[in-house]
Amino acid sequence: MRLSALYRFPLKSGKGETLNQVSLDKLGLDGDRRWMLVDEASGRFLTQRAVAKMSQLSALWNADGGLTLSAPDHSPIDIALPDGDADLRGVTIWRDTLRVPDAGDAAGAWVSEFIGKPTRLVQVPLERARTTQAGYGKDDDQVAFADGFPLLLIGQASLEDLSSKVGRPLEMLRFRPNLVIEGSEAYAEDSWKRIRIGDVEFRVVKSCSRCILTTIDPQTGERSEDREPLATLQKYRTEADGAMFGQNLVNDGNGRLEVGMPVTILE
Repeated sequence: MRLSALYRFPLKSGKGETLNQVSLDKLGLDGDRRWMLVDEASGRFLTQRAVAKMSQLSALWNADGGLTLSAPDHSPIDIALPDGDADLRGVTIWRDTLRVPDAGDAAGAWVSEFIGKPTRLVQVPLERARTTQAGYGKDDDQVAFADGFPLLLIGQASLEDLSSKVGRPLEMLRFRPNLVIEGSEAYAEDSWKRIRIGDVEFRVVKSCSRCILTTIDPQTGERSEDREPLATLQKYRTEADGAMFGQNLVNDGNGRLEVGMPVTILE
């Protein structure tokens, strides 16, 4: 088995970046989901679930931690990494409430114009990160703005099996994984508990419950009228928490990943 693809999503619910190699820190892939859009009035997070056009919002992570945003009919904007303790804004993501740095008025104006209502852009430094979902992993596991855990893994064979059941090829980016594994059987990842990629070990902590976001075409931003692939997943992958596809991971230690690295099942 090998690591066949790497994806980073600098902005939660924005477009993904395809990578050949990347470093890891305590929050997963360096630069992954460290930025987020929130409603200016409530501070509640925004995603493609409610704002499908966010699928057309490109967010490129810069080496200094900043961000470059671009979108159709919008001029790109470079946004500097905000000071970790300045202009803190209260935000809510699912059941978590935290205070994180605001990216400033220029960034706020740009994202407000794109979204169509008053919106702010925020960033999370390591020292202000959330803890992962209670009941899974370790007490000191942390996550940035991903839904619940630092990393998501999907087996290539699992996607191919789902595509065959839906009756058409599906893009891996519909499911927004960080890591794609090639060479395993379909859904083999469901039984893994610990794996190693290169020199880094990962704990497999929880299956990923899928939502309406999987029905949005990552290229066009349009929702599929037949509710696929979610409709098919609900027929044969439903558990107590919903339709499951992919596995949430936590990395034990930092390191570096590169496409092509061997994958070893430790447990």
